[in-house]
Amino acid sequence: MIIFSTPAVAQEYSKEEASNKEIISRAFQAWYDGNGNFFDLLAEDMHWEITGSSPYSKVYRSKQEFLDKVIIPLNNKLKVKIKPTVRNIFVDKDMVIALWDGEAIALDNRPYRSSYSWYMKMRNGKIMDVVAFLDGIEFTDIMKRIK
Repeated sequence: MIIFSTPAVAQEYSKEEASNKEIISRAFQAWYDGNGNFFDLLAEDMHWEITGSSPYSKVYRSKQEFLDKVIIPLNNKLKVKIKPTVRNIFVDKDMVIALWDGEAIALDNRPYRSSYSWYMKMRNGKIMDVVAFLDGIEFTDIMKRIK
């Protein structure tokens, strides 16, 4: 058995890292508070990859494609929109990683719950590329269950 141990050290961030982490943290907080749209941070020419093997697992090649094929259809199936609870946000250079849980209520009054890990590459305060891990079964279920 191999045990890895790292000393507890205060994390020091570059200005870019601190700025990127703050941008993402504030966007999640605004979303949680109900007075912000997280997806406003997406660059128009961004790429968003949903991993896995669900029908929605693919690379969306623009902000508009991602919104039109994923976010808007999902929101149209919800009576109570997703409320994010951030577990942690990590940063390394231009990459911000958010680990979070989302809860909502579907139009059929059933809960929608999923855990997410988003790897977001930032440039000039905008999200350029995302690799998103989520519960593909839960996501596919709500997308197919509610017409």
